[in-house]
Amino acid sequence: MDSPHGAAVKAESFGLKGPRGWVFRGVRLDAEPGSLIAVEGPSGSGRTCLLLALTGRMKATEGHAEVAGHRLPRHMTAVRRVAALGPVTGVNELDQSLTVAEQLREGALLQRRYEGPVRALLRPRGERRTGTRARIDAALAAAGLDLATLPKGPRTSVRDLERLEAVRLSVAIALLGAPRLLALDDLDLKLSDAERAEAWTLLRSIAAAGTTVLAVCSEAPDDVTVLRTGAAEAEPAAEAAKPAQAAKPAEAGPAAGADTKSEETEETEETEETEDTTKGADDALAEAGRA
Repeated sequence: MDSPHGAAVKAESFGLKGPRGWVFRGVRLDAEPGSLIAVEGPSGSGRTCLLLALTGRMKATEGHAEVAGHRLPRHMTAVRRVAALGPVTGVNELDQSLTVAEQLREGALLQRRYEGPVRALLRPRGERRTGTRARIDAALAAAGLDLATLPKGPRTSVRDLERLEAVRLSVAIALLGAPRLLALDDLDLKLSDAERAEAWTLLRSIAAAGTTVLAVCSEAPDDVTVLRTGAAEAEPAAEAAKPAQAAKPAEAGPAAGADTKSEETEETEETEETEDTTKGADDALAEAGRA
């Protein structure tokens, strides 16, 4: 069941195949509005691609998903209207040359121009400024970012923000449009244990207020819904179903175990498999359409 605030998120056999193979496959999810969902897995396991696919920024190639009643991959535009991205490397990073105040104003302007109702553009300038200021203040409060605590207040350069402060700023900008689904990539990247706990507390508060939250991380807390990605999940089921080859008769002497892989060979193959999975995710991220 959906709600006016958060978006229900469902997926069934959801997958994406890139030029080098499966980036992710067989994803199943049934999350209620206001849920906190973690996409957990090692770097290069297709986490970001899954996040972008569930927010309508990347087209899946297998199965389907549903966000706020909009079916993916058919209705990607409709999903983009209700889903906002927090920090996602290479997609909507903060502009390091701007101040915090400038970044917020730019985010509010873009949201009003491209996502807000046309009638909002016809309001008197003073009324528009007052409305924009109120939206920015509300978004900052929800993101837990107090500009007065920054080194130079609103005039602090984005490049001078600590990692957690930058996350909060990105979240605030994403919340300006009152999205029903908020998605963040690499939530726990370069955060200390204490900062990681703060970040999850922030997301819990946003989810508790009604917005569904989807966050990519390397390790999720115990109280969230978890989607796990990795090489094992990306392998086609048909591969696992292949019958084993008939065993060769054992030979006498030292050669009897010659067909057994050495530890060095196994490590090499594992490395190659990981590299192929990472390259597949990179290729899909580069080639799939993003809005």
